[in-house]
Amino acid sequence: MENRAEVLIDLGAIRENIKYLMAKSGKPALAVVKADGYGHGLLPVAKSALSAGASWLGVALLEEAKALRQGGINAPIIAWLTPVTDDFASAISEDIDIAIPSLAHLEAITSAARSLGKCARVHLEVDTGMSRGGALNEWSELVSSAKAYQDSGLIKVIGIWSHFARADEAGHEFNNKQLENFKSAVAEAKSVGITPEVIHLSNSAAAINDADSHFDLLRLGIAIYGLSPDFSHMGSSEKLNLKPAMSIRARIHLVKDIPAGSQVGYGGSAITKVDTKLGVIAMGYSDGIPRNANSSAGVLVGNKRAPIIGRVSMDQFVVDLGRDSSAKAGDWAYIIGSNPSDSYTSASSYTADSWASASATINYEIVTRIAARVKRIYQG
Repeated sequence: MENRAEVLIDLGAIRENIKYLMAKSGKPALAVVKADGYGHGLLPVAKSALSAGASWLGVALLEEAKALRQGGINAPIIAWLTPVTDDFASAISEDIDIAIPSLAHLEAITSAARSLGKCARVHLEVDTGMSRGGALNEWSELVSSAKAYQDSGLIKVIGIWSHFARADEAGHEFNNKQLENFKSAVAEAKSVGITPEVIHLSNSAAAINDADSHFDLLRLGIAIYGLSPDFSHMGSSEKLNLKPAMSIRARIHLVKDIPAGSQVGYGGSAITKVDTKLGVIAMGYSDGIPRNANSSAGVLVGNKRAPIIGRVSMDQFVVDLGRDSSAKAGDWAYIIGSNPSDSYTSASSYTADSWASASATINYEIVTRIAARVKRIYQG
C-alpha cells in the first residue's frame, strides 16, 4: 500500500550540518534530539549525529534518554526536564546525566543514588536571566550542597550549564548580561571546589553568533536539522549555510473544476474569484498541518505553487491549483521542499519558515508537530 503522506528525512544533511557547525566553532557538539529529534526521528537522528562527530546527546525527558539507551546508544546523554517525581534510580543505573535546577532535585537525585549505592552524573543548571529553568537565589546553597554530596561519592558534577533567552539577536545587551552571570556562577562553583568536565551555554543561535559563549561544548538543536534559529533576526537556512533535512509530501486526493464565486471549506472563509481547479491534499491538522495557516503557505506540484484556499481540516486541506493545472489525483504535492527530479528553483518551494510565517509561529513548531501517523522515510 502506498503512503498517503510522507516525511522525507535526509540524514546526510544532518551530518553535514553538524560537521559544518563543529568546524566553524572548533568545539565539540552535543546534539539535541528531544521531541523525537525535532520531529525527524529520535534514534535515526541520534545515530547520524554521533557518526558525524557529535560527542554528546541532549534530551528534555528521561523517557527520551531511556529510549536512546534501549536503542543501543552508549554515548553521554543529558536529560534536563526531569520533575522531582521522576525515576532517578533508573537514570542513574543507565548512566544518564541529569540536570539539577534546584535543591529539591539535588535531594531527590542523591536519595536515589544512595539507595542504589551508585554515583549519579549531574549537571548543575543556573538561571542566568531567562527566568525559566535553573537555580537563581539558591545557587550558592546548591553548589555548596553539591560539593558535599560529591565528596561523599553520591554525585559527580559533570557539567555546569545555562540557557540563552535572546541568542538569536546578535549583540543584544541581554546576551552579555547572561554571559557575565554565567561566568560568575561558574566561578562561584569552582571557588568551593567543583571542577566540572564540561561547561556549556551555547545553543544553535549562540554557536553561530557568539564565539565568546562557546566554552567546552555546543548544544546544537534546530541548526543540526538545517533550520535557522530565527528567520527574522538571522536569516534563512541558505544564508547560514545550513541544509534543511525535512521534506513533507502528500498525495492529491481529488482534483475538481470549481466556478468563480464558490465557497471553500468550513465556514466559507474563502471564495474563488475566478474559475479554477482545486486540489484536496491528504493531510490536515491531525497530521500537524497548522489549522490557522493562511494562503501564503501551500504546496508545490511539479514546479508550480498552489496556495492554500480556505481552512485546513482535520485530515485534509484545499489548494488552488489554477485553471490550467495538469495535476491529477494521486500526484505528490510537496508541502515542504520539492521533488529533486522536478525542474525548480529553491525559491519556488515552500519551507518550514514559510509555513511558520503563514501560521504566526516558528519553524521549530512546524517540524515538531508533524504527527507520528505520517510515515518517516530516511535517506542518506
